[in-house]
Amino acid sequence: MEPGLHSRPAEPGRCVSGPPGDGSAFPVDLPSGAGAQPGGLPGTVAAVLPAGGCGERMGVRTPKQFCRLLERPLISYTLQALERVCWIKDIVVTVTGENMEAMRSILQRYGHKRISLAEAGATRHRSIFNGLKALAEDQPDCKLTKPEVVIIHDAVRPFVEEDILLRVVIAAKEHGAAGAIRPLVSTVISPFADGCLDHSLDRAKYRASEMPQAFLFDVIYEAYQQCSDYDLEFGTECLQLALKYCHRKAKLIEGPPDLWKVTYKQDLYAAESMIKEKISQEICVVMNTKEEESIGRLLEEVLRNELNVHCLDFTLVSLTQKLESLMWIRDLAKEVKERNILLSGLLLNSSQDEQKLQESLGQGAAIIAALVKERNSAFAGQVLVA
Repeated sequence: MEPGLHSRPAEPGRCVSGPPGDGSAFPVDLPSGAGAQPGGLPGTVAAVLPAGGCGERMGVRTPKQFCRLLERPLISYTLQALERVCWIKDIVVTVTGENMEAMRSILQRYGHKRISLAEAGATRHRSIFNGLKALAEDQPDCKLTKPEVVIIHDAVRPFVEEDILLRVVIAAKEHGAAGAIRPLVSTVISPFADGCLDHSLDRAKYRASEMPQAFLFDVIYEAYQQCSDYDLEFGTECLQLALKYCHRKAKLIEGPPDLWKVTYKQDLYAAESMIKEKISQEICVVMNTKEEESIGRLLEEVLRNELNVHCLDFTLVSLTQKLESLMWIRDLAKEVKERNILLSGLLLNSSQDEQKLQESLGQGAAIIAALVKERNSAFAGQVLVA
């Protein structure tokens, strides 16, 4: 099935602060001392995603960020993971000129919001620098607001969740720079020029640098402005630039295992398997009620800590849109069945009795949550609220 205008990527991560796109404020439960401004709200946060790579290590003709997983480009999943974090105000993606039109098509087809495009450079550092320039107020024709903190993330790391994003941002506000790390899986050795072993390193003393990373915008922008051509051409580590040029020691944050980067062809199969697993544990909520706001908030509150919830509110769309959405749901159900993906639906009808409505919602949510936990999959069925 070719995805239509209503298609949305499966959401690899969970959003813990609320619905996406409702402003640039952080979650209200920020730890004290996180650098909040008067009124309790920190400054704005933006993200830069370098996506100009050619996928040389993957050995395929299509750049890996545009390789399709379940009929969607990989980068679409990564953008979705960032978009659903409501306090990220702007997302700048740097792509090569030859892929600019393809990227615009992806943004339109999958309904991505808050995304701006910038021209990628010849190297990773030059691409990131171009993304930062798009956010800097000292650049001509700047259409975006300079953020206080900027996140740098890879377009081919689709499973990033809000928790690690928040942790690196808070650390960056305090230290100027922060990044996610993971323990080394393999021992690192140093060979002689002739290919023989020189020595091995103590794996316990070292860590793998991962993404996301976050910086005070003025710190990382100044570092890039001072960069040597050699750094821009051959460097890869942004945290090192902040240390070298701005003397900011980055705070290192232990990240979860799913921060890995899709690098080789076999990684595509692993990523697709993870996406299928996450889809099978999600519930699609179709609402058909006049009290859509109160019921939606109530249901989401009941299920938020147990399940991933997606709401399609039929009361706010026209009849034509309803029919189009129903056709899309039917086609989607047919496709996921063929692909052995579990999908479920929850249909809610209006009730005039508020107490009865709340009791029914609570009972239905509890049953679904129990089934999901027991079977490690989604419950296929309907819950009718009379």
